[in-house]
Amino acid sequence: MVTTKGVDTSPALPVVGRVLVIDDHPAARQSMVEVLRCAGHQVSACSSAVEALRLIERETFDCILTDLKMPGMSGLELILQLEKRGYPAPVVMITGHATIQTAVEAMRHGAFDYIEKPFSADQLERLVEAAIRQKRTLGGETTGPPGVAAPQLVGSSPAMQAVRRQIAQIARTSETVLICGETGTGKEVVAREIHTQSPRRRGPFVSVNCPALSASLMESELFGHEKGAFTGADSQRIGRFELANGGSLLLDEVTEIDLGLQAKLLRVLQERTFERVGSSRSITVDVRVLATTNRNLEEEIAAGRFRQDLYYRLAVMVLWIPPLRERKEDIPELAEHFRMRVSQRLGREVPPLASEVVALFMEHDWPGNVRELENVITRLGVLSDSGPVPVEQIRRWLIPSPKLSGSELPAGIPVGMSLEEMERRLIEATLEHYGGHRAKTAKVLGIGVRTLTDKLRRYGYAPREKSFHRAGAEKRLIGS
Repeated sequence: MVTTKGVDTSPALPVVGRVLVIDDHPAARQSMVEVLRCAGHQVSACSSAVEALRLIERETFDCILTDLKMPGMSGLELILQLEKRGYPAPVVMITGHATIQTAVEAMRHGAFDYIEKPFSADQLERLVEAAIRQKRTLGGETTGPPGVAAPQLVGSSPAMQAVRRQIAQIARTSETVLICGETGTGKEVVAREIHTQSPRRRGPFVSVNCPALSASLMESELFGHEKGAFTGADSQRIGRFELANGGSLLLDEVTEIDLGLQAKLLRVLQERTFERVGSSRSITVDVRVLATTNRNLEEEIAAGRFRQDLYYRLAVMVLWIPPLRERKEDIPELAEHFRMRVSQRLGREVPPLASEVVALFMEHDWPGNVRELENVITRLGVLSDSGPVPVEQIRRWLIPSPKLSGSELPAGIPVGMSLEEMERRLIEATLEHYGGHRAKTAKVLGIGVRTLTDKLRRYGYAPREKSFHRAGAEKRLIGS
């Protein structure tokens, strides 16, 4: 843990929640339960869709994992039932029989994403965390197909009113949009709002978390692959561009895409045509592309990390999301919004924020933006069960702005230490904090997994094993 004058600067906790696993195969079901519980989730399990429907009448979940092929009611039929009931939990489809028809049909009727067997523990953890994060970012309000429910852009400041006006103008078109802003400002919420207000709102909204994928996996994820295209390609994979046909595709943190793949992406943006990995057959799609970035693209282009021609293709329309420190008048409204959501998740009333707590929030610069505020409100809500949390304790949770004088250097960082050595110590400490979990480490550091892996390789770390071992789970791929 790194501290500054008694200020706790520990990374934000991973996103965890209540998860329901539905699979008629006992071994696969138990493996998923163990992996997710080890990641900190509260997990329930059912062996059939009918049993699951009875359970959700009594309990609420943040994410549902369901197998596609099950006796009686299939996973797709379950999704249709959840859609009719307006059940708000995002659904992840588990399948070893993926076809474009099944995947698109599932996503049109409320599925967040799908994952093919066999898959690793890390893949499962990342997908569940992304689904829960989306639910909480959008306020957990789902009443139909993805994109039909209105994501919540909270805030009445002039800056947010200007963003809403721009969204309304941009949404009417089918032009490519580049959404820029610091980490945690709500760029994905804005992307979903553009889709919601567009003529494509009845089509699928498909998201790709670019930092979470290595360069070797990204091409297959975007364009799909044929069976036997490479080692481990045991079945055909439908890529995100195909899944998004007729709707919108979000490339989240697009600057993390490898330079070689950027050239192929440029061609798709120009011609809306591509080939799956291992195939020579061209596929044409009708997709609106939305992209986000938290980086300065001019600097990325100058450093040779991002193609200038790709930038021009993405930046047909550019939308800047202001950081929270530039719209502090929205803080009380956001804090109340998050307090109500935490109360709903915990099943008890979280007390309203005291005036001195709101004043503290108004003084803070929020380098983590809206996401940091949400994490603080969540922590405050959980700990308020035993009484009001003292203001001084809340103050220690707030990450200080990077404005340190020589006399205010954090403990353990001697004057004269190089920036390179300081970066290495921070990375190693964060990696140790998360038990070697690279995806979580990269997320809290605000860098891509590929960037983190390159740095660790320079530090002499061995490559990460492909297999997993979680709380007694078998050291193999789930569903293999």
